[in-house]
Amino acid sequence: MGKTENAMQQHLVISAIGRDRPGLLKELSGAILDSGCHIEDSRMVLLGAEFAMLLIVSGGWSAVAKLEAMLPALKQRLDLAVLSKRTETRPSNHKLMPYAVEAISLDQPSIVHELAYFFASRNITIEELSTRRYPALHTGAPLFSVSLIIHLPVDLSIAILREQFMELCDNLNLDAILEPIRGR
Repeated sequence: MGKTENAMQQHLVISAIGRDRPGLLKELSGAILDSGCHIEDSRMVLLGAEFAMLLIVSGGWSAVAKLEAMLPALKQRLDLAVLSKRTETRPSNHKLMPYAVEAISLDQPSIVHELAYFFASRNITIEELSTRRYPALHTGAPLFSVSLIIHLPVDLSIAILREQFMELCDNLNLDAILEPIRGR
């Protein structure tokens, strides 16, 4: 795609939630394809009995407008809650380093909040967050795992951050790692 063509691309973020059933992804992706748009990035998951999808699509102005016009009928036909919003691509920042955070512990209601507070108070962006609650294999005790992708400023002292992070994990009784993501 040429520079001019890329600059004319429009972007639309779409969130769709509804009762899970076979064919939902086929219907949603078909509507995107029929509009002339392209899925740039997406996440989908089953949460309870609900299908949830979050994606960003791109296309020319008319393709994105066509998809926006298709969404109300798609929402009604598929019995989905759908939200959409025009957006822009996020500029890449070469002054940030991607790091992965993985933590697991006995389930505690404050884990996500404590981790979010820790990183926000240091002006560190959380790009992705994924959590899961599940029973321990042999004991059935409720475990909680959290995975994050964060972006650290290149001028941040990793040693100090790691020390502070491990202190937080000790206080919360989390088994955790903080490591760079290679090749991203």
